[in-house]
Amino acid sequence: MILGKSNLEVPKNGFGALPIQRVGKNETTYLLQKALDNGMYYFDTARFYTDSEEKLGEAFHDRRDKVIISTKTGATTAEGFWKDLETSLRLLRTDHVELYQFHNPAFCPKPGDGTGLWEAMEEAVRQGKVQHIGITNHRLAVAQEAIDSGLYETLQFPFSYLATEKELSLVQQCKEKNIGFIAMKALAGGLINHAATAYAYLAQFDHVCPIWGIQRERELDEFISFQSNPPVMTAEMEARIAHDREELCGDFCRGCGYCQPCPEGIEIESCNRMYLFLRRAPYEVYLTPEFKEKMDKVENCLKCGRCKKKCPYGLDIPTLLERNLADFREHWAKKEEYLSK
Repeated sequence: MILGKSNLEVPKNGFGALPIQRVGKNETTYLLQKALDNGMYYFDTARFYTDSEEKLGEAFHDRRDKVIISTKTGATTAEGFWKDLETSLRLLRTDHVELYQFHNPAFCPKPGDGTGLWEAMEEAVRQGKVQHIGITNHRLAVAQEAIDSGLYETLQFPFSYLATEKELSLVQQCKEKNIGFIAMKALAGGLINHAATAYAYLAQFDHVCPIWGIQRERELDEFISFQSNPPVMTAEMEARIAHDREELCGDFCRGCGYCQPCPEGIEIESCNRMYLFLRRAPYEVYLTPEFKEKMDKVENCLKCGRCKKKCPYGLDIPTLLERNLADFREHWAKKEEYLSK
């Protein structure tokens, strides 16, 4: 597929390189090279993803012409922009990136906005260090402004079959304006548990490129299989989508983590999805002392509202935490009662 007016040709399967932070270097090199050898040649990373860029550089420094790499800067000043870009190029062991993206900014960088970010990006393009310009976000308003600006060649935004009409509107507008749409969280942060259905849904949008977060070989093997045998929508898949939309659409945590850090050390993105985890996976996985310790911390919530202000989806996080804690404790009590018999 062609990624909008960037004219970058990418596979429908992009490799999201955030999860490889949690994998050892040797195993990561094996996964990345296996992905490339099997036709997954678009890799998306970020300066924010700790050692992800370094691992990509190690895997592909001698095969650089075979891959398309996008990375991101979360800088808010021109000085920070150049520092991030030079660090990324050094770690990626390259002299350029095909796509450089502003990483979830709270505003839409534009020429003359006083930050110098757009001017720095244009200069990086002139120097050949950046080939194409994109933006990522979790906020509908910022994404809409980016589309309306006409400045960006790509938009990266959460998109899955749980999308609302507002998110679908962004996707359609990108098609109309020839802006490449990169779909992050195509599995809704792990809540969608059938990858073939997720793929078949997104395949209906010819300008949308999903990037799948991969850290295990079995996950990679499944997405590799889609290269030669892409799933197509079936009646069974449509029924699964309808069921999941009924169960999940609305006020649920997407697990983006932008609410963090919590002053009381609450692992918000895990605790605030516990209700769903207990219903969409073997509940024994979550009814453990380790998860109980995490959930018990919810009692320490200060109701300070910091997380609520930072949530790009406008969720009432303290209230959702209380509900998830109550549900977890109900399941925990049932487990204890069962074991005592």
